[in-house]
Amino acid sequence: MTTSRLNKVIGTLAEGKHVFATFAAADPASAIELGTTDYDAVVFEMEHKPWDINALRDSFQYLLNRRRVFEADSLAPAVTPLVRIPANGAEKAQWHAKQALDLGAFGIVWPHISTVDEARNAVAACRYPRLPDAPRYEPAGLRGDGPHAATRYWGIPNTEYYARADVWPLAPDGEILVGLMIEDQLGIENLPDILDRVPGIGLILIGEGDMSQELGVPRQYEHPRVLECKRRILDICRERGVAVGHPHVTADNVERVLDDGYRFLMSAPVRTYPGLDRGRELTGRG
Repeated sequence: MTTSRLNKVIGTLAEGKHVFATFAAADPASAIELGTTDYDAVVFEMEHKPWDINALRDSFQYLLNRRRVFEADSLAPAVTPLVRIPANGAEKAQWHAKQALDLGAFGIVWPHISTVDEARNAVAACRYPRLPDAPRYEPAGLRGDGPHAATRYWGIPNTEYYARADVWPLAPDGEILVGLMIEDQLGIENLPDILDRVPGIGLILIGEGDMSQELGVPRQYEHPRVLECKRRILDICRERGVAVGHPHVTADNVERVLDDGYRFLMSAPVRTYPGLDRGRELTGRG
């Protein structure tokens, strides 16, 4: 069994391809369903859902599908687990990132990042400390040492985990993805400095919900003011070669999303009940 690239999201982005992902609650039932899909990744949503570390641990395990792992001949999960933590960037909640990574998460999505200092903390919280004379020292790591569940989940020994559990693309072979959500005008204004001054940011995800609230047009994602903000983010990231994620991809807008240049596409799984719907129609109860 091979142990090349373990983080499917990083591998796909590094090849210049598109990543397909979704949000899901940290819940074993959701994880089981997602484990058989063609999504590249799932972002376990713990910002607006409870921070339930035991449910997150169980979800990681239930996400693994033994048949798919066997057929792929690779330790890499077919669907890569990422976690959106609860705290906004200004809260600098390093412990949320530490606990998720210690369980085996392959990346952290940080909500509401607005400043260089917040972005630097986000990257640093996902890295182990290094001496100042070590390669790729900055941003100096802050993560505590307790990866035993993570090494079991990744299927590699501790020594190998330490070598690979660094942030990409700061560490070219790193397997940890740091995603920042830009959700307000301050974040947009500071985004060039954030990307220029903080190495190790692998993804920018647009938070168009909070952004539309700030602009006074709640959830009007097609409003001209919201579209202009999104365009500014895309342009800033394109100039610097950083992938941008769109959180609300549907069958109706996916072509435009691709044309706009998004590379991390998040779509919600849709559950249908064709037998129920047809039965109600035929019995006059539609």
